[in-house]
Amino acid sequence: LGLGIEVRPVRGNVDTRIAKVAAGELDAVLLARAGLSRLGRLAEATEVLDPLQMLPAPGQGALACECRSDDDDIATLLRTTLDDTLSRTAVTAERSLLNALEAGCTAPVGALADVALGDDGDEIWLRAVVAHPSGSPLIRRSATGSPDDAVGVGRRLATEMLADGAAALCEELVT
Repeated sequence: LGLGIEVRPVRGNVDTRIAKVAAGELDAVLLARAGLSRLGRLAEATEVLDPLQMLPAPGQGALACECRSDDDDIATLLRTTLDDTLSRTAVTAERSLLNALEAGCTAPVGALADVALGDDGDEIWLRAVVAHPSGSPLIRRSATGSPDDAVGVGRRLATEMLADGAAALCEELVT
């Protein structure tokens, strides 16, 4: 963010995290806006970050629903009532990037994909960042492509980021 922010992991529920700020252990805490809204505590948020300033984790906010593999009726019902094609496409690109980077779910990787109308029809736009926990170095890139090739868009962007040093950065995080 360019504000000299030190990002540290914090565990616990919303009350525990807010209490750490009140006790002076932390200057601030980042919480999910959806979670605060669900708890009726949105008024306690002092600022809402633009996702372009701080990209969320790949697939952040996406939910999955599983059913028995042999229950075609339920699978059809879920697919026709709950599945959102644009969200699925975006999450597919984000997860493809994460997979191609060979980064785990706790790695400091951010990704956000949007599907929007482009000059030649629908287009997927994937933005990603790989960062050192200290915030520097930072590799930030983006790519566009066809929504029908969400996996390919994610893989190509990961390949570009790996060529720019993301592999070394991810290896440094493991050691």
